[in-house]
Amino acid sequence: MRPAAHHYLTTTATPGFEADALFVSALQRSDELSAAQIRQAIASAVGAFGYSGCAGRVAQEFGDHPETAASRMRWARALAGQAFGQLAAA
Repeated sequence: MRPAAHHYLTTTATPGFEADALFVSALQRSDELSAAQIRQAIASAVGAFGYSGCAGRVAQEFGDHPETAASRMRWARALAGQAFGQLAAA
């Protein structure tokens, strides 16, 4: 049996991957989330789709639904920044 994959979020990954991963996650703006829940959702999305898979899904959404994708990306960037800012402060 293969051990569970662990994804460590570091600065060596593609810049902005956290926002891309959060963008494609199941989280919603209406959810009240802790920094830990946000980081978990990002890790889960990266585990499910990979870095390039997350980016590809973001691109597809911007092509298919540009009217909603921009606001979701602003939300994802802000939330990812808050979650990792809290991590640095903790």
